[in-house]
Amino acid sequence: MVPLQANASYMGGGPVSPGRREEVVLITGCSDGGIGSALALEFCDCGFTVVATSRSLETMKRFEGHQYIAVLALDLLSEESIKEAVASVMALYGRIDILVNNAGMPCTAPLVEVPIAIVDQVYRTNYLGPIMMIQAVVPHMVAKGKGKIVNVSSIAVYATGPFTGAYSASKAALHYSTDALRLELKPFNIDVMLLVPGGVVTGIASKGYEILKNNLSMLKIFKPYEEYLLQRAMLSHHPKSTPAPLFAKKAVNAIVAKSSTACYTYGFLSRIYRILFYCPYWIRDWWFSSKIKVINVKKQQ
Repeated sequence: MVPLQANASYMGGGPVSPGRREEVVLITGCSDGGIGSALALEFCDCGFTVVATSRSLETMKRFEGHQYIAVLALDLLSEESIKEAVASVMALYGRIDILVNNAGMPCTAPLVEVPIAIVDQVYRTNYLGPIMMIQAVVPHMVAKGKGKIVNVSSIAVYATGPFTGAYSASKAALHYSTDALRLELKPFNIDVMLLVPGGVVTGIASKGYEILKNNLSMLKIFKPYEEYLLQRAMLSHHPKSTPAPLFAKKAVNAIVAKSSTACYTYGFLSRIYRILFYCPYWIRDWWFSSKIKVINVKKQQ
């Protein structure tokens, strides 16, 4: 594991700089240009010490030389990497006050043809990874007597459209596990909340586009939908999508509010998806179907 690279002045048990807070925030998925990166910067601006993580330090150049943001390589697919990362943070700072499970893997593909290896990686990244993070961090929060866990879900959980089945299912697993955790950890004074982004401009769309583009050979039945799928993978780059820094500012305000909410939703299309959640299925189906270009699919011989 790559050692924790800390630039922060505050170390556990030491003095806190004037105007700064003593709390430490651990965030996953902090690659440059993403929600995690924007959250790290916003938490820092609010006075927190931040530990930003990503699979590779090379994806977190934005934080180089930053005084109050430490960076750490963390592989969410490895339980050993997770345990070592949490141990490093505790050794350096002696505390983890807020855990933000933000890291995620996109997947835009028809369920009947997407390789099972990709489905498995999506599920492990978006669900099992955050659960392993929670299991590694919660004992320290219990020992301290308080803490907060923030799980980043998706508006796709409110209303799942075509070609997002694997991604939506993985996020739904995290979404509803968060509801259970909120009640389980309440007696230990640990708050658990959902953060549900709408369409936010980040690098995850480009990542999803590349994954799909590199696996176009999987398409047989859905070959006629190839162009549509590539466009769908970049949906969060819509001109009306929410900039990541704006989303982060709204999100951090909600996270640190004295009266914390159980679920905070914000971003492009988020209101529409919340409405669709309460709609009959025929309305949801009509809405999503209306967004797909009519494609004449010949009967397979």
